[in-house]
Amino acid sequence: MPELSVVVHGPDPQDRLTGLLDSLTAHPRPETEVVVAAVGDWARQAAERHAAVCLVVPLPDGTGAAAARSAGAARATGRWLHFVHAEDGLPVGTPRAVAEHTAALPDPDAVDVLLLDHVRSTWRTSALPSPDGPPLARAGRAPLPLDDRAYLLRTAPLLGTRVVRAAFWRAHERFLSAGDEPFAAYAALLLADRVAALPRPAYEDHRPRPESLPPVTAEQRYALVERYERLLDLARGRPAPYAVLYDLMVRDCLRTFVRAGMPEPVAREFFRRASLAAVRRRPEGHPRPAGPEGVRRSLLEEGAYGRYRAFQAANKARRTVRGTVRAGRRQAAARLRDHRYRRALTAPVEPRLAVFSAYWNRGVACNPAAIAARLGELAPDIHPVWVVNAADAALLPPGTDHVVPGTRRYGEVLARAKFLVNNVNFPNAVVKRPDAVHLQTHHGTPLKRMGLDQLPYPAASKGLDFQALLERVDKWDFSVSANSHSTRMWRRAYPSRWTSLDHGYPRNDVYYTAGAAEVRAVRERLGIAPGRRAVLYAPTHRDYEAAWRPRLDLAALADQLGEETVLLVRAHYFYDTGLSPLTGLRRTGRVIDVSAYDPVEDLCLAADALVTDYSSIMFDYANLDRPLVIHADDWEVYRETRGVYFDLMADAPGPVARTQAELTEILTTDAWRDDRAAKARAAFRRRFCEYDDGRAAERVVRRVFLGQDEPSLPPVLPLEDRTPAPSPEEIA
Repeated sequence: MPELSVVVHGPDPQDRLTGLLDSLTAHPRPETEVVVAAVGDWARQAAERHAAVCLVVPLPDGTGAAAARSAGAARATGRWLHFVHAEDGLPVGTPRAVAEHTAALPDPDAVDVLLLDHVRSTWRTSALPSPDGPPLARAGRAPLPLDDRAYLLRTAPLLGTRVVRAAFWRAHERFLSAGDEPFAAYAALLLADRVAALPRPAYEDHRPRPESLPPVTAEQRYALVERYERLLDLARGRPAPYAVLYDLMVRDCLRTFVRAGMPEPVAREFFRRASLAAVRRRPEGHPRPAGPEGVRRSLLEEGAYGRYRAFQAANKARRTVRGTVRAGRRQAAARLRDHRYRRALTAPVEPRLAVFSAYWNRGVACNPAAIAARLGELAPDIHPVWVVNAADAALLPPGTDHVVPGTRRYGEVLARAKFLVNNVNFPNAVVKRPDAVHLQTHHGTPLKRMGLDQLPYPAASKGLDFQALLERVDKWDFSVSANSHSTRMWRRAYPSRWTSLDHGYPRNDVYYTAGAAEVRAVRERLGIAPGRRAVLYAPTHRDYEAAWRPRLDLAALADQLGEETVLLVRAHYFYDTGLSPLTGLRRTGRVIDVSAYDPVEDLCLAADALVTDYSSIMFDYANLDRPLVIHADDWEVYRETRGVYFDLMADAPGPVARTQAELTEILTTDAWRDDRAAKARAAFRRRFCEYDDGRAAERVVRRVFLGQDEPSLPPVLPLEDRTPAPSPEEIA
């Protein structure tokens, strides 16, 4: 019996089935079977081209989605069923990940539904993150009754994000097949004894252009109210799920009423039916929200169609007036700032003035900070001014001269500075004066695609104006590089006439200049007791996720690593509430949240080992020649949606774990630091620590600020002649 049956079903008028089956059958796996409920002759022919590795169930044209699902499920033999509509898709590696997860459940029969995250695609976008990530991460992976996680009903009602146990499906098939897909998606959760979550994108929801679909009939509009009434019947006697469904019903009815553009008679009848349902189904004592939303609900329950339309029109008029006033104020302020800036541009350039910024004006950090520090030693007559957001100004080191964007001095400083240093880019409006020098330091060695190389990856390039990007790049005079790989990739991603400074990353100098005292001091600041192993866990951002979510069960990992290991966890956040299972571990010092700690270089100095996924921190940490472990549970998805410059799985800096169990095995044995790991790390260091030797900042300052030529700069030390900062183990 296979672990998982992927049941592809439904009509395919836009020819997506071929690509879906190509991806599913390219690498068949024994634990996964593919069943195609092919609707119509064309779908049957497309499916039969893959008949060697999938089972084809031919169905006549006109077969509905529910009937197609049932026909496919009837032929499936897997313990779990994953229903995939023929017009949708699966991110690369999904069947393997789902099958491995279900197989690893302690008691598979204790879970009826496994809830997945997804990405969204439309006719003009691709693989955009869904908002379901945070609630799925909050749910964790342990199976629990829906009543304890009623908020999961707020996730998108897509049957493709519900992997159901086959026995559960067959027990409830008549009910689950008696409605449309959203009904089946909600009902699956309501009928399940226990649900679990797998918080990774494992489904791609394709939304066709609305104009390509048949017009929505009046009866289809009214069916929305009927769907929720049936679901509320199913949730009767369960207060938490019932209340969530009631709120969803009212929300969806009001949105449909306002946005659907229904003819007047249909709109009136829809409002009437929604009003009756809102009154009849409202839980006793259920509070209305405050503000305008509460007014909308009151009007709906009263059936006040005319007053609702008047309220709607008044709100629209009020928003228009407010928007016009705000826009006028913004335009006036922008014109004033632009006038001041343009006037400042007519003044001579200040040869001893340097402007620094890092990470979109977040503060003194990264390569710009290391350059500014060395500048103070080698050229103290050059005055540094930092651009910092108002909210971050209080966190600056004492005595730091700074300007806040939008202020009068901000424009004057940017207009008159001889040197402008940034690890991202200055705003588009900043003018490149002929006698000013723009230094781009970057903030990492690229594994993921950058710049123009993001064009083929919609999830990564969403919102990017590539023409504006190139105009910013054309202002660069110098680009700092840590290795020849970066130099080549920057040339490709940011094509322009800038000069590459193959001098190393200034922020990495500390990995060769710090001694035992500095390492010991950082560990003391972090509260790491002498003799304890510190593992830094620093995952990266995913473009296909709406928000960061923990990819590891850190509480379980900390338990398995034991009392003598401390986890330093650097991420945006873990849990929404103070009820985190990590709370107790934090109190004992076994997990330390260092997400807000700066600089990150201190964390690397304090750590005995680094665990990361695809973050550029791996290239910096490799300078320390300490153990590195890669946790790559979603490599295929990351590679396909973000794009990468090389195969990390083949050229990793140490052992690679694809699951938490594998990571635990690596960290609880000698695999994290054995001879094989050391050999992989040595090859990685030769390739990516090419120019980092502790004197990168000095070379940059001498070349850019003091105007020295390349031959006169300190040469880069060969790798074998460099001595990294001592490890905590060596200090002990």
